[in-house]
Amino acid sequence: MAREADEKTVLGSVWLRADPPATRAPLTRDDIVRTAIKVLDRDGLETFSMRRMAAELGTAATSALYWRIANRNDLLELAVDEVLGEALVQTGDGDWRDQVTALATAAYKALWAHPWTPQLLASHAGLGPNYQALAERILNVLRSAGFRGVHLDAAVSAIFHYLIGAAVTDAAWTATVRRSGLTEHEWSTAAGDQLGIGAASLAAYLSRENLAGPEARFTSGLRAVVVGLRPRQLS
Repeated sequence: MAREADEKTVLGSVWLRADPPATRAPLTRDDIVRTAIKVLDRDGLETFSMRRMAAELGTAATSALYWRIANRNDLLELAVDEVLGEALVQTGDGDWRDQVTALATAAYKALWAHPWTPQLLASHAGLGPNYQALAERILNVLRSAGFRGVHLDAAVSAIFHYLIGAAVTDAAWTATVRRSGLTEHEWSTAAGDQLGIGAASLAAYLSRENLAGPEARFTSGLRAVVVGLRPRQLS
């Protein structure tokens, strides 16, 4: 028993443990995860807690919360993977670069829509079924294009490292603005001169609608990454 408990602790992920036993509790795990996403979108990651979740769900649901999900970390892992399910889009009939671009862009938009998720991807391995399904989709596209062996692994890594790196960087800016309590425009006006780049330039950098903004930068950077990939074996 001690060895089994130690293994559960060391493995450190909700995805590497058995599901809890069946219960008549009124809430399902999916209900709880959807509510967690709503709370995280509204209030952010910094104030998120199981106590806040219990308050959101109501007194009658508190026991169901702890029966279904053991702790805050497990719930965050489940929520992140649920968000990544939004990235599993149809890629159409384009070539492999078009298909990879469609999948990576859908993932970026899902992470952007829930800016707390990239913060967690920096500390939580992608072990959930939706993360694994996204990786498998990209892997299969590249394999069909002729990538093999070490070069296949390197190509998948290049795409995921760019995707997650861009999402983490953009989420860090969003979190900084949010902590200030100001709007994006107010924060840019107040911080631009202090950063030595001017309010207008900083506002453009942060605005999703601007051609210099994060979505445009992501699209341009992804194009550079994908164009640079070639289906050949690394020497």
